[in-house]
Amino acid sequence: MTFTRTSLYLLLASLAALSGCQPQAADVPAAPALSLTPWSAPAQFKAEDLRFLPAPLPADLRLAASERRGLLLLDDKGTELARMPGRFAGLDSRAAGQRLLLATLDTASQQALLTRLDPTARAWDQTLRLPMRDYALSGLCLYRDDSSNLYLFLLGEDGGGEQWLVGAGDELAAEPRRVRGLPLPAGAEFCQVDDGAGRLFVNEEGIGLWAYPAHPEADAGRQPVDLVRPFGALEKGSAGLAVVPGGVLALDPTAAALHLYQQQGEAWNHLAALPLSGLEEPERIAARLSSSGVEVLLQDDGSGRFHQGSLNWKPAAPALPAPLPNVAAQRQSEPVGRHGDAADDPAIWVHPQQPERSRILGTNKKQGLLAYDLDGRLLQELSVGRLNNVDLRPGFQLGEREVDLAVASNRDSNSLSVFSIDRESGELALLGEVRTPLKEIYGICLFQPASGEIYAFANGKDGSFLQYRLDGAGGAVAGSLVRQFKVASQPEGCVADDQRQRLFVGEEDVGVWSLDARPDAPADLQPVIKVGEVLHADVEGLGLYQSTARDYLVVSSQGNDSYLVLDAEPPFAVRGAFRVGLNAASGIDGASETDGLEVTSANLGGPWNQGLLVVQDGRKRMPESTQNFKFVSWADVARTLGLE
Repeated sequence: MTFTRTSLYLLLASLAALSGCQPQAADVPAAPALSLTPWSAPAQFKAEDLRFLPAPLPADLRLAASERRGLLLLDDKGTELARMPGRFAGLDSRAAGQRLLLATLDTASQQALLTRLDPTARAWDQTLRLPMRDYALSGLCLYRDDSSNLYLFLLGEDGGGEQWLVGAGDELAAEPRRVRGLPLPAGAEFCQVDDGAGRLFVNEEGIGLWAYPAHPEADAGRQPVDLVRPFGALEKGSAGLAVVPGGVLALDPTAAALHLYQQQGEAWNHLAALPLSGLEEPERIAARLSSSGVEVLLQDDGSGRFHQGSLNWKPAAPALPAPLPNVAAQRQSEPVGRHGDAADDPAIWVHPQQPERSRILGTNKKQGLLAYDLDGRLLQELSVGRLNNVDLRPGFQLGEREVDLAVASNRDSNSLSVFSIDRESGELALLGEVRTPLKEIYGICLFQPASGEIYAFANGKDGSFLQYRLDGAGGAVAGSLVRQFKVASQPEGCVADDQRQRLFVGEEDVGVWSLDARPDAPADLQPVIKVGEVLHADVEGLGLYQSTARDYLVVSSQGNDSYLVLDAEPPFAVRGAFRVGLNAASGIDGASETDGLEVTSANLGGPWNQGLLVVQDGRKRMPESTQNFKFVSWADVARTLGLE
């Protein structure tokens, strides 16, 4: 069967309607009213875009982008106050203290241009150009995240787009960095971002209005805000749009109507479709909150005139969760050598004499086991199969010699792949396999009580846990099953507290449990933390930071791209949560959708003098590549969360 773009659209729109994604009618006391009058600029005034200055900058000033006159700062009567010569189209801006950061499209060079304006001094004092793209640009918009990083979205005339890092705080970047590409629709010309909600809105000509996550670490999924009839409330389509906290204003130019939307949870309520009488083809809109509602500026593409007015509507800004603090990674590993969901779980091997020569082990579940130095350079790769999780312990007696031991779950053979680590060089070597009866082996962790023997806990997707005692007598590794137990649903991450002989296990959709790690003890599961407001499924990697001051359990909260730190002893109090964020200075992106993690309190020197946290990054950005591992200073984590 052959699908045209239209038939695919109808199919997707039908599915969206059936799933409840279409805008819902809202109960409102009275329909909002819009009053408009022609803007009192000189009759000969021509511009491609006109905007308010964002709060808290003066409300009586305007910005204009003109193909004839350049970038303009105007008063509310259209009198020119400052000008940057050139040919420009499209505008977006953000306040930067008492200055203004603005973005526009230089139509002469087909480059996105950013500049900073001092409205009081009426002077431009910074300029930044993005490199020329290999596609025609149709639109652009700015986004400032909760860490004050400034991004620019570019829309491609034939579809697609990009997100660029262009500034931080009140400053433009010395050099822009491409963060990621985006699968935006063809026919998109207008976009705006709600910074607080981290949501990017993009129109699709003749089809509707879409919302995308704006944060660079988010996936590229989209949600319909509204679609054309009969699947939504739009008569013909969507063009210019403006966002206010909790609300969206969108123009349907062919029907000469302004549509209002109010956010309600994850859905959008269509509040009203206001006719724009006397306008031929309203194309662009700007909005700014006022004491009485919303001030608007409208451009009528048919007549070329601008109109101003007020809307007696006060959008209800939704309660947003408090932003989590960000801790920047100091290093990152080279990307793994396979595409897709490949990198999974790290482990940290500490060199017994020279900690700076320590290694990071990481699994590539499409290839095998990888080893990196502390700067992330790949030192060794062992292509031994689809390894999922890995853990290690020192001091394993292998015949007449002592080695450090790494063990990984091998999904090709449902076995434990066992490796030796040379205590001088750190070189890895495969020792053999320990077969298990698990049908779908998944996670693994090791346990080494004070008596020195090493146990391996392996789990399967059905919830089963098998505990093996590993033995190296005679120079070969063997495993003896000593205990088994089960959780109700799929587990993966686990970590053993050797000192307290306690095992922590993660049940992905449920939470974290603890139990006695000793082979002859009953497997009584005790709750540590449940999935809920703080911990978001899936529960993934678990790690223990153990020091003379205090021990902490670190948990990967995959559902909201964050990491929880808890006391490692009852009552397992939560000490805080954080995200691994952007390190713009070093060109290291944040971490998201983390699977495995590991942490050590060992002094590895340099930024790791109070320990090291390693997390898997499920979405590699800046530049986009295959997955990798991020290296985070524990000192930065402790300082951010106020830990001992």
